Amino acid sequence: MFQIEEELKKLPNKPGVYIMHDKDDNIIYVGKAISLKKRVTQYFRKNNKTARIERMVSLIDHFEYIVTDNEAEALILECNLIKKNSPKFNVLLKDDKTYPYIKVDVKSDFPNVIITRKILNDGAKYFGPYANSGAAKEMVDFIKQKFQIRQCKNFKSNTRACLNYHIKRCLAPCMGYVSKEDYRKQIDQILMLLEGKTEPIIKQIEKEIAQASEKMEYEKAAMLRDKKIAIENVSEKQKVSNISENNIDVLGMAKNELLCCIEIFFVRGSKMIGREHYFFNNVNEMEENEIMTDFVKQYYLQKQELPNRIMLKQEIEDKQTIEQILTQKAGRKVELKTPQKGEKLRFVEMAEKNSKITLENKLKEKNNILQELKETLQLEALPRKIEMYDISNISGEFMVAGMCVAQDGVIKRNLSRRFKIKTVLSQDDPKCMEEVVTRRLKHSIENPEGGFGKLPDVILADGGITQIRAIRRAIDSYQLSISIFGLVKNDKHKTRALINEQRKEIPISDNIKNFVSNFQEEVHKTAIEYHRKLRDKQITKSELDEIPGIGEKKKQKLLQKFKTINEIKKATIEELTEVKGITKPLAEKIKQVLNKMS
Repeated sequence: MFQIEEELKKLPNKPGVYIMHDKDDNIIYVGKAISLKKRVTQYFRKNNKTARIERMVSLIDHFEYIVTDNEAEALILECNLIKKNSPKFNVLLKDDKTYPYIKVDVKSDFPNVIITRKILNDGAKYFGPYANSGAAKEMVDFIKQKFQIRQCKNFKSNTRACLNYHIKRCLAPCMGYVSKEDYRKQIDQILMLLEGKTEPIIKQIEKEIAQASEKMEYEKAAMLRDKKIAIENVSEKQKVSNISENNIDVLGMAKNELLCCIEIFFVRGSKMIGREHYFFNNVNEMEENEIMTDFVKQYYLQKQELPNRIMLKQEIEDKQTIEQILTQKAGRKVELKTPQKGEKLRFVEMAEKNSKITLENKLKEKNNILQELKETLQLEALPRKIEMYDISNISGEFMVAGMCVAQDGVIKRNLSRRFKIKTVLSQDDPKCMEEVVTRRLKHSIENPEGGFGKLPDVILADGGITQIRAIRRAIDSYQLSISIFGLVKNDKHKTRALINEQRKEIPISDNIKNFVSNFQEEVHKTAIEYHRKLRDKQITKSELDEIPGIGEKKKQKLLQKFKTINEIKKATIEELTEVKGITKPLAEKIKQVLNKMS
């Protein structure tokens, strides 16, 4: 048995990563430390811990740790483990976006300009990221129109020029109508444009306009004039007021009791080329610098292209270590800056202001769904707390239920609960539902400040009228007033409407349909995962647990290799010893015990 106090004494005074597990062996927190001994020990000592940390510590059943050579290695490992395991008490960045970049294949004789989402080590120049793919496409279209570079994917000589040449959208290098040197001048101007250096381009074009006018090439002069105006307009459109910095990301944060929003401005060549935002739930008890630290680590350690500077308002932890890793990764200096005055501070404040607006808009969306539910279901008040239940079993075996909660329009996974059916002995979903809801209501009535919190405003049953009636019996037993609705599903088991206690079908909008479908998927997942866990535990417990010397790890390794108990019974002594930890005497014992049970 894992003795926390004894294990704390064994902790080394070295850098590394610590991993906290609950009693079900779920990873609930991953952290890094300069000294594992000092850091991990702090969690289990009486000091001024936040409510969130107190709650986490109360769930810790055991921990493990990995020693690293230095703090930088620990930080990278920490981020990798958080990404892989999604611990419930870590800030989780769900970033599956791949941003578009503009690529110029400068090594080619006649380079092309394209949009790509992959950055390769191919000698090409990449510009971005563009958080808005439309902006990247608009820029590439502008470049191809005004600079007349080739638009074909693969360059090759042709016997005749394509349509783009005839409409003055290409210089037709495939026909030899432009030299490599003249084509390269166009590419050089494009590179300057993408880098934000528009003044030299405009001066060069003005010079060309004057030369064309002197030669009375008025059509060419007019075309160059239009090109100059277009470049000036693009430059002005993207210009960020009073920012002289080049290649920076600017971060702003807004936070309330429900959500946290982090906004990023991407500034390249004194121009803001895009923005992005991320939302985080269940971080209201965390300090802003703690949230920002976790965000910066997870976001930038996985990025391929890095800015020269990352500007933010909060001083974050591990600043020097993060700078060291990012600098090494980029092959040039990368800095984390917290400006105190001047134009840089104003720009950070602008990012912060925008994050507040984004957060407010997000909350309006959540409030809109509540208002729509109130009107559609004809409720007296906003349904701020909604619960949904689902029963899971196979022919009455391993009967369980899942409960999920939506608070203020947000599905809160940390409030999900699982129930093992206690009083129903045969397959009877309505009776199981009545038992589960009765037990759940009892928790809040007896302890309103407990883990189940306040009573719900609305209960949704993942079923029809029989389950609605079962829930009504549970509610009436406590003389409560809670609205109940069931789900009406289509042939694909997707919700298409709701049903009330009078069996009246209630049509719902796509907005509500999406909300309920996500809710349904979450509660079904909660119930089915618990059902499988109990079933798998029972299957392995009935026979393997009777064998001395077979613990949980060896049991899992045996099942991973042989899949079923029957296959283990059929295995030879030699095959059993191929499993790590299974010696020949133990293999013989396994065969002896399992054959006796057959």
